[in-house]
Amino acid sequence: MDFNQGCVSYRSMPFWCVGSPLSDPFGGAVLDRIDSLEVAKLIAWAGKAGYVEATSFHDDDLVPWNPEQPEDDLDPDSDVSKKLHAIKAVLDQAGIKFHAATCSLHGNKIFRDGGLCNPDPAIRRLAAKKVERTLRIGQFFGAKYYVYWVARDGFEVPVITKWGHVYDFLADGLNHVTDYIAEKKMTNYIGATIEPKPNEPRGQMFLPTSGHAAGFIFGRLKKPDFWGVNPELLQHESMALMNASMTVAYLCSMNKLKFLHFGSQIKAQFDNDFPPLIGPEGLKETVMMFKTLNDIGWKGVIEYDCHMLRAEGNPEDDIACRKQFIINCVTALSMVLKLAERVETPTGYTSQSSADLLSIRQMCALGDIDPRR
Repeated sequence: MDFNQGCVSYRSMPFWCVGSPLSDPFGGAVLDRIDSLEVAKLIAWAGKAGYVEATSFHDDDLVPWNPEQPEDDLDPDSDVSKKLHAIKAVLDQAGIKFHAATCSLHGNKIFRDGGLCNPDPAIRRLAAKKVERTLRIGQFFGAKYYVYWVARDGFEVPVITKWGHVYDFLADGLNHVTDYIAEKKMTNYIGATIEPKPNEPRGQMFLPTSGHAAGFIFGRLKKPDFWGVNPELLQHESMALMNASMTVAYLCSMNKLKFLHFGSQIKAQFDNDFPPLIGPEGLKETVMMFKTLNDIGWKGVIEYDCHMLRAEGNPEDDIACRKQFIINCVTALSMVLKLAERVETPTGYTSQSSADLLSIRQMCALGDIDPRR
């Protein structure tokens, strides 16, 4: 059953959100890392409880990767194959859809200087093999999208960056995705997306914003209609001080907003990955983003891409705090949908500021305000 409320067709809670142990560059994990089958059981619980309808994954979220065995998923007797079957059984029984598959080209130290854009051709070939494996895993689960997150495809030192080649490397890597899907007749995939990010974990990324991603799709990819963008908002564009309403409106105008990754962010900071609406800012921007989507008439999947606050991790009960995190995320989405529905575009106003203040009164259900003594 779909969620199908407002502009949202269904909600997806990915493995990486639920399974996060809440480590950061300045401190180790707060929670014990739980097995992927246990994460699947938590997502299944959320589905049965009516909180989510779908999930997504990085390949490394589900099963370990051995670069010496790039096709271990094809062996039905392998531990990888057995684990994938066990995860699928749990989520199928709960009626959970599989939304998207992402290849992790950021976690392993092999990819410390990039994956698809690595200057070493041997590592680029290895990255392509890992992408193929992820596509096969996504096919097994019936995933609808393949996602390229820019990960470590970026730079810190421009003087040694191969500027005449890096975008050729990237085009080759992404065109290989669609070539492989066609070669293997993977009919489950209805599209693929680029998830841009301006920085972190690298100092700079080669596709930092949604505009860069859309331009690259139209200019360099063999099947531009198959590709779209899944911006992470408020997080990624806010890191570059851009506005979420502008981002989704631009992508919709280009027919490139395939789905939305959702969370909250303090502008111009590191990637906070706060749960939706959480933190000292972003409420108004988030509401206006959903009002923009309503005004445009977009309808699609909202996928959470965040983690609980590190301070909320409870090592004494790491399952209960993960369940509460899921509840908080879906509650925030329902809240923002209701708030966005309240706001009407004014037909007559004395100034732009007065129109803005009116929208805030509508959002907060304040009614008329008399500012006089």
